[in-house]
Amino acid sequence: MGTYLVVVMTNPREGMDDDYLDHYVNTHLADVLRTTPFTSAQHFSLEAQKGEPSAHGHMALYETEAESAEEVIEQLEANRDDREQSKSINRRDAALWIFSPNGDKHVVDV
Repeated sequence: MGTYLVVVMTNPREGMDDDYLDHYVNTHLADVLRTTPFTSAQHFSLEAQKGEPSAHGHMALYETEAESAEEVIEQLEANRDDREQSKSINRRDAALWIFSPNGDKHVVDV
């Protein structure tokens, strides 16, 4: 069993910024945790950039454990119908990537 980081990049539909943010933060993240074996979820908004401009203004990070990256996608897709789907998310340019770690996590000793 491996640890995976799921990165989802999205944008709101035009004129739906407030609805998008409200849904993502107050409904969607909890729905994903309720309907998958994912262990954490957090949403981020792009605040600054340098270099190649990002096509997305929002990112969600999820952590999970699975046998493979393909299983992670299966976990996410299996219960999609059990999650509220918001019309405020622009699904045309959404992107999802699954990463596995190389080595141990480095943390600051407190």
